Amino acid sequence: HFPLLANLRFYISRGHGSSRAVKPVCRLRGTPALPQFSKDGDIIIGGIFSFHDNVITAKNIINFKEYQFAQTMIFAIEQINNRSDILPGVSLGYKIYDDCSSVTLAIRAGMALMNGYDEVMSDNPCNKPPTVAIIGHSGSSLSIGVATVISSFRISLVSYYATCICLSNRNEFPTFFRTIPSDNFQSRALAQLVKHFGWTWIGAVRSDNAYGNSGMATFLQAVQEEGVCIEYSEAIYRTYPREKLLKTVEIIKHSTSRVIIAFTTFIDLEFLIKELLLQNVTGLQWLGSEGWIATESLATEQYYRILNGAIGFAISNAVIPDLKEFLLSVRPSSSVNNIGLNEFWEDIFSCSINKATKEKIQCTGFENLNNVNNHYTDATELRITNNVYKAMYAIAYSLHNGITCESGQEASEQMACFSKLKVNFTTKSGERVYFDENGDPAARYEILNWQLSNNGGARFVTVGIYDTSLPDGKQFLMNNSAIVWTGGQNKLLRSVCSESCIPGTRKAVQKGKPACCFDCILCAEGEISNVTDSIDCIKCPLEYNANDKRDRCILKTIEFLSYGEIMGVVLVVCSLLGAFTTISIAAIFFLHRDTPIVRANNSELSFLLLFSLALCFLCSLTFIGQPSDWSCMLRHTAFGITFVLCISCVLGKTIVVLMAFRATLPGSNIMKWFGPTQQRFSVCTFTMIQVLICALWLLTSPPFPNKNMNSFKDKIILECDLGLPAAFYAVLGYIGLLSVLCFVLSFLARKLPDNFNEAKFITFSMLIFCAVWITFIPAYISSPGKYTVAVEIFAILASSFGLLFCIFAPKCYVILLKPEKNTKKHLMGKMPSKSL
Repeated sequence: HFPLLANLRFYISRGHGSSRAVKPVCRLRGTPALPQFSKDGDIIIGGIFSFHDNVITAKNIINFKEYQFAQTMIFAIEQINNRSDILPGVSLGYKIYDDCSSVTLAIRAGMALMNGYDEVMSDNPCNKPPTVAIIGHSGSSLSIGVATVISSFRISLVSYYATCICLSNRNEFPTFFRTIPSDNFQSRALAQLVKHFGWTWIGAVRSDNAYGNSGMATFLQAVQEEGVCIEYSEAIYRTYPREKLLKTVEIIKHSTSRVIIAFTTFIDLEFLIKELLLQNVTGLQWLGSEGWIATESLATEQYYRILNGAIGFAISNAVIPDLKEFLLSVRPSSSVNNIGLNEFWEDIFSCSINKATKEKIQCTGFENLNNVNNHYTDATELRITNNVYKAMYAIAYSLHNGITCESGQEASEQMACFSKLKVNFTTKSGERVYFDENGDPAARYEILNWQLSNNGGARFVTVGIYDTSLPDGKQFLMNNSAIVWTGGQNKLLRSVCSESCIPGTRKAVQKGKPACCFDCILCAEGEISNVTDSIDCIKCPLEYNANDKRDRCILKTIEFLSYGEIMGVVLVVCSLLGAFTTISIAAIFFLHRDTPIVRANNSELSFLLLFSLALCFLCSLTFIGQPSDWSCMLRHTAFGITFVLCISCVLGKTIVVLMAFRATLPGSNIMKWFGPTQQRFSVCTFTMIQVLICALWLLTSPPFPNKNMNSFKDKIILECDLGLPAAFYAVLGYIGLLSVLCFVLSFLARKLPDNFNEAKFITFSMLIFCAVWITFIPAYISSPGKYTVAVEIFAILASSFGLLFCIFAPKCYVILLKPEKNTKKHLMGKMPSKSL
């Protein structure tokens, strides 16, 4: 809706343009600004265009495209005046000014339109039809200047090319409207496009004006939210000194990013491209805003060397019926209402309107525009031109709705009616035109790709669309296969500061650089990353370990001493061999139980000792195989009890030897104190103490199977946890105590006669036993995994073999090989003793 419509109420009520004689009460101060094109009418529509690109060299630089925009506005007004369904009985006039791309001149033109006075019309500005709306400008900075001035007078400014986000602020610019989408849509769409192509390291160039600064600020915010980093952000402007442009070129040359987002006007970019051409800076992928991406003047063979493969957003092209014929039908005139066309005509045909000069012939006025090929006559690219056309029709529909709403209502109702007016119509081409609450239209862009044309320049190929009216997730429609990238490549150019970190590694940001610049660090042992560009590594569960690539957790190898492996087989064979040997010796002793050597060595304790040694050999089998609740409890208790039984028998035999020696002394009766009954009792007593220790151990905190995951990172040790370590140490300590006692007693009896050699053999056996278990302690502690169990089994077997062979081998030797010595006379014979 247009706020100024309410001000038309009094003018329209007088008959839609009927004049009344009024006493002049207004006077113009200062020199009036003359319009380039003008026509009287009941209602005046203002227009401000940049016919010249620079106020200083206005006579030399003519913007033919802006002339096309102005003529399109006139064309639309003529169409509307000839229609009966829009503003019947009301004629639209126009005043079109040139701002020469200057904010100052743009504001001056806006002020002139507000005054409503010019030298051509009546001398009384108060009696002239009002300017209800202005069409302009081609730049955001120009639009900001004019919109700020005219908003206080409730005059609407409808822009066809000003895209700055700031102009959507209704508090600052309540009367501003536009038929081109706000850069808010384009900036965020550009960020999505960068993300779509996987670029994470880009450079940025912007025009140093409201359009470039505001649009780039929104783009940078949006693109950084997508995880993209900006290597540099440079501002350029057409009036900058060359040294400043050269500095920007140097930054681009030495950058590592391969993609440049250019949020600029085509004029500013052209200055930069010229410098890049001089230094042959090519091979970069340009991503452009609508300010230049569809500009024909840049699509030359020369500029294509730099901009080939460029991609960007452009306003959708359109077809305006009969416009080209109208553009070609214009003619210069001597009327001051049409002075803007005279310079245009002179420049195109290199002639002079007034009279011939030495340099130029006189224009006839009938030169043929059909033979002219420039931006004015080109009706194939009407992207922005169509916005001018829509702007004019939006104003006309709003006026029409306002007049219809006003008729036959009271003044208060009329004001309320005008304040609610909205524009919503459909063009002949089927395009719907409306404004949202911020005065912005719906955003719909074509995605253009610069591809090589037949003349060596660029042709604009549509490779996709972006439409905000579509549902989320479907606003982008892309045809990636149709894109030609910079250098004529069909393969997407990569632009990253650091290559992606593969699974198994994590990103480590390089010091002093943006987040997109990082090193890829291999995950630590036991940790993985299973996605690309992982920030952190994930620790594997305790039962799992990382594979070599660190991208997957694999179940750790479960290790225990099994029967199937070589070491287990060897230990089983040794255990069974020891048990078989023990049983064989027991059989020999049983068969020769009546011989003196068996009887003299206390056959009862000997058989009990052989029985306990057989159990010692067999108990080592409980240490082999996968630990279970029963095997863990059995292996330690069986080991403790059988070894105590074994040492108790040896201790009993040692005491018997000592007692027997003392009994041979005159008057000694000591053997009655340590007879068979006492021997059995001592063995049972010593053994029962160990049984009690083991019972308490099992009742309080018994051993149990445990998965040891801490000793090794790559495997799980399946072992028996001691439960209560103090109980285990008590079992070992008790065995050690009995062993030391036995060793001491046997050592004291070492000087007994040689033919009565039991004490000497016991001493050797206990010496081996103690040596084995003393060396067992450090070996047990330092052995890893299943080797801990192997060391324990080895200690059991070694000490058992030591006892077996040291005590029983000599006797078996006599029994089997020296039977002549197996006599009572030989055993009781007196022979000199030998010391150890």
